[in-house]
Amino acid sequence: MWPLASHHSFKINNYASEVFNVTSVADARSVVDLDSFLILGEGTNTLFVDNYDGVIVKSDITGISLQESQSGWHIRVGAQENWHDFVTWTLAKNMYGLENLVLIPGSVGAAPVQNIGAYGVEVSQYIQSVEAIHISTGEVHTIANDECDFSYRDSVFKRNPRSWLITHVNFYIPKAWQPNLSYPALADLKSQASISARTIADTVIAIRSSKLPDPNKIPNAGSFFKNPVVSVERYQQLIGDFPNLVGFEVDSGYKLAAGWLIECLGLKGTCCGDCCVHNKQALVLVNRGHATGDDVLALCRLIQQRVEQAFSVMLEPEVRLIGRNGLIDDVANYQGL
Repeated sequence: MWPLASHHSFKINNYASEVFNVTSVADARSVVDLDSFLILGEGTNTLFVDNYDGVIVKSDITGISLQESQSGWHIRVGAQENWHDFVTWTLAKNMYGLENLVLIPGSVGAAPVQNIGAYGVEVSQYIQSVEAIHISTGEVHTIANDECDFSYRDSVFKRNPRSWLITHVNFYIPKAWQPNLSYPALADLKSQASISARTIADTVIAIRSSKLPDPNKIPNAGSFFKNPVVSVERYQQLIGDFPNLVGFEVDSGYKLAAGWLIECLGLKGTCCGDCCVHNKQALVLVNRGHATGDDVLALCRLIQQRVEQAFSVMLEPEVRLIGRNGLIDDVANYQGL
C-alpha cells in the first residue's frame, strides 16, 4: 500500500495500491495495461476521503519550449511543470495574459482538466491545444481548443478521467495585451493612469495570500465548491430576499459567490471533527490536523444542506473527491468508509 498524505494537499493519510510515474510517452502508453488507476497531478484539487483500490498515475514529464511569431508566443509545456512557476516565467519574459491566474496551486497538466480560472480569466482563453495519450488505444492526440469542450471548471478531460493522460499543453499568448480588470476585487486598479501585468499579478498574489491558506501550512484543497449559476429570474428573487447577495452576470444567468452563501449562514469556523470551514475564506475547507474522510464528507453535506435550505441552491464540489473505487459522483450517498 502506498501512503497518499504527501500526494494531495489536504493530507488525509489514506492509501493507494501503488504509484506509477510516467516519464515519457512510452510510459504513458503502458497505462492501458492497468486495471484500475487514477491520474493525479500535484493533488491540489483532489481529496482522498478513503483508501483507493487502484494505481495512482503521476506524470513526471517536464520542460518548456518557446516559439515567437509576429503576433505572439507559442509555448509547449510539460504536464508536470508547476502552474505558478510557469506563470511567473511568462511574466519574467514580458509575455502577458496569464497574470490573473498567478498563485493557483497545481501542475500545468491539471490546468485544462479543471479549466482553472480566477479574477475574470480562464486558462482556456490561452490554450491552443492539449497533447494527450488516449489510454484505451495508446495513441497520441493533439486536441485543439474547441475539441476540449471547455466550460466553467470543466472540460472533456474532466468528464472522461480514464480516457486521457495529458503529456503537454500548448499555449498561445498574443503580443497585443489588454489588462483584464473585470473582477470586482481588481476594480481599484482602474483608477491608475497606467497598469502593468506585473501590478495585476502582485495584486492577485496579495489578495489570494490574505484570503487563502497556504496548503503547506494549513492542509486544504483550495476552493471546495463551485460558484453556482442561476437564472436571471432566480437571481432577482434571491436579491429581493438577500440584498447583499454577491453575484456576477454570465451568459446563462448569474454566477453566485458560493463563499458568500456559506458565510451568510454563519458557517465560518464550523467543524466536523478536524475538517473545518476556514475562518477567513468560507469557500475553503481545511484539515485542522487529523481530519478523516468521514469528517470531510460530513462537513460537505452539512454545508450543502444548509445552503439548499436557505437559498434553494445546491452547491457542487469543485474538488475531486476520491473514494475506494475512484471519483465520487454522489457525495450524499457515498458509503465507502
